[in-house]
Amino acid sequence: MHGHGHHRHAHDGTRAFATVTLVNLAYTALEAGYGFAINSLALLSDALHNLGDVLGLGLAWTAAVIARRAPTDRHTYGWRRATLLSPLANALLLVAFSGALAWEAVRRFSQPPEIPAMTVVVVAAIGIAVNLGAAWMVRDGHDHDLNRRGAFLHLMADAAVSLAAVLAGLGMAWLGWAWLDPAIALLIGAVVAITAFGLLRDSFNAAMDAVPASIDQAQVRAFLEAQPEVSAVHHLHIWSLGAGEIAMTAHLVRPDSDDHDAFIDRLNHALDANFGINHPTLQIEHGRSCEHDRHDRAPHGG
Repeated sequence: MHGHGHHRHAHDGTRAFATVTLVNLAYTALEAGYGFAINSLALLSDALHNLGDVLGLGLAWTAAVIARRAPTDRHTYGWRRATLLSPLANALLLVAFSGALAWEAVRRFSQPPEIPAMTVVVVAAIGIAVNLGAAWMVRDGHDHDLNRRGAFLHLMADAAVSLAAVLAGLGMAWLGWAWLDPAIALLIGAVVAITAFGLLRDSFNAAMDAVPASIDQAQVRAFLEAQPEVSAVHHLHIWSLGAGEIAMTAHLVRPDSDDHDAFIDRLNHALDANFGINHPTLQIEHGRSCEHDRHDRAPHGG
């Protein structure tokens, strides 16, 4: 029997992704132009970082659009898992860019060029405003939607990096420390790498059907085992479908009950309210002799 609790589909935010992507693309072009004009590695590296984020936001935007496609006979869950693949690609892009930035920064330390510091300050300050505004636009739902979370974390990290660039520019202007330009590029590389690691770990786990970090499977099992007349629970699996939707399958042994429909409806609501599991599939069995999911072709029955 299949349970279809009330699905709380998160708003896909395609318009927000589109706006944020285009605004960041425009700022990236502006920052890169000034970086080339004054030969500032801090601005060029931040522009390169922002370009990586534009690509990542573009992936998130594309994933949000794809996730709206209706289920088909072949793709019965629809395309919501695209919102899990997008952060994985996004994280890999961040790792690649952080390595390139660090390499160029180390190369420049021996002979840092003279940089018009106040230009760095002004352009980087614009970056703070752009990234904070963009993060505000995609803030809703980022705590349970990995796709939005990836975009939100990128934008907040960009704002922090732009703030560091402002401080470095002020240091170059007041103290004449030209080495701050490659130093800020190294800092950017470190921020990118740290941001990428957490996102890469979470997106990889989601792509591998890991139990979402917000859910304790042992608590879910104990909750199911405590339900009226449930004598055993097996074949329990919990995973993310993307876009804030969490799926679960479980086989429940209830030998002496005939209220299965009411029981399933009640349990679906409870799973959603207590754990955020909004796509449960429950199979009711009458005895412990159900061995059909324990053979070699179904090794994960438990």
